[in-house]
Amino acid sequence: MSRIQSTFQRLAARGEKALIAYIMADAGADVIELGVPFSDPIADGPVIQQAAERALRSGTSLKKILATVRSLRTKTQVPLVFMAYYNSIFHYGEAVFCRDAVAAGVDGLIVPDMPPDEAGTLRPLAEKAGLDVIFLLAPTSTAKRQATVARLSRGFIYYVSLTGITGAKLTDKADVGKKVREIRRYTKTPVAVGFGIATPDDARQMAQAADGVIVGSALVKVIAEGDHGSAAARLSAFTRSLKAATLGNRELTVV
Repeated sequence: MSRIQSTFQRLAARGEKALIAYIMADAGADVIELGVPFSDPIADGPVIQQAAERALRSGTSLKKILATVRSLRTKTQVPLVFMAYYNSIFHYGEAVFCRDAVAAGVDGLIVPDMPPDEAGTLRPLAEKAGLDVIFLLAPTSTAKRQATVARLSRGFIYYVSLTGITGAKLTDKADVGKKVREIRRYTKTPVAVGFGIATPDDARQMAQAADGVIVGSALVKVIAEGDHGSAAARLSAFTRSLKAATLGNRELTVV
């Protein structure tokens, strides 16, 4: 059982939902999603696009990110998931990437521009290496696509809550619950909802519908705005508020 699977099982046993935080590795996040910067991030809005541009200008590379993961693994066993566009993986080499990612301590992989029917080489290599490949579903996904993703996705299923880019505002929260129920007809794999979750109230509502909530742009925005020296404290406070919102009336315990 992977770290991702065991985390969702542990949370379910406690009646909790997973908080999946893009970049933030502290203050109650249950799964960490690390973005690999890319020059043309088609699924991302301006906040994450600008973060990718800053990272690329500073010389961030896939090899450097893997080195960071190796360092993080000496301090935490929180599941780590890469969000990477396929070009970065292709350039690195699919088989070598899967091997190096697992060796560094990466648990899962989300490739937003790689649907399951185009993952014919990467998915088996990742599974052989022990890397969970997490596929996405959207409001426009057909029943056939839902069934396919339910069968192939490992760790969790990423449900994109709106037909737009990261950072867009989520307006139809009731429809999210309906779609999650549809997906659950095909699988017991946890379903996590991302896109449009920007506040603790958003997280609370989505936690009522799904097994996990994914927050990205709102966290990246906290990093980009304000004094750099206080960024860690601001991130910690905001992430705690998001996690607390997913607990309902239960008390937040950070271990």
